[in-house]
Amino acid sequence: MVKDQIANRGVQDEATLKAMRTVPRHLFVPESQRSRAYDDGPLPIGYGQTISQPYIVGYMTAAIDPGPGSKVLEIGAGSGYQAAVLAEIVDKVYTIEIVEELAKQAKGRLRELGYDNVQVKQGDGYYGWKEHAPFDAIVVTAAAEFVPPPLIEQLKPGGIMIIPVGSPFMVQTLMLVEKKGGQTKTKSLFPVRFVPFTRE
Repeated sequence: MVKDQIANRGVQDEATLKAMRTVPRHLFVPESQRSRAYDDGPLPIGYGQTISQPYIVGYMTAAIDPGPGSKVLEIGAGSGYQAAVLAEIVDKVYTIEIVEELAKQAKGRLRELGYDNVQVKQGDGYYGWKEHAPFDAIVVTAAAEFVPPPLIEQLKPGGIMIIPVGSPFMVQTLMLVEKKGGQTKTKSLFPVRFVPFTRE
């Protein structure tokens, strides 16, 4: 999976590739989907949500330039897979999931697998997680119609956010948001299709 779907498509960040070789993706999908866990595509995880395509997880992880000492916020924990990949690289991961049952499952799964540097919270990701801000990076795994202002506020100066932006029912654009000297710079990356950013 890592060689063919991720490295061969241009993701070269060694820490990301190593993390994706380490995290057992099949343990983050429903049992009925396990035979397809390493396929090149997203998979349903219930409650209208999905686990992202491996390439997208790898790309988004590498794009925020993660490293030891970093503190990362993720919006949309889902099954916990992206959080586990990040946890292999950075010091602390805070992840928010709006679907109560998925938040509970992700929390249990990450604990069982020994990811004690991840905290999971059930709630509305639009507001971020103020008490643990500022973050070195923010990864948003659901399509928002615009970049939520509270997330920009919670990004450290010099921090990076990656977020799909656009209508939930059409193709969206993966955006890189950088906070520099009190200004926000955005860069369009490529078209994507994510589940909608849901609010409470």
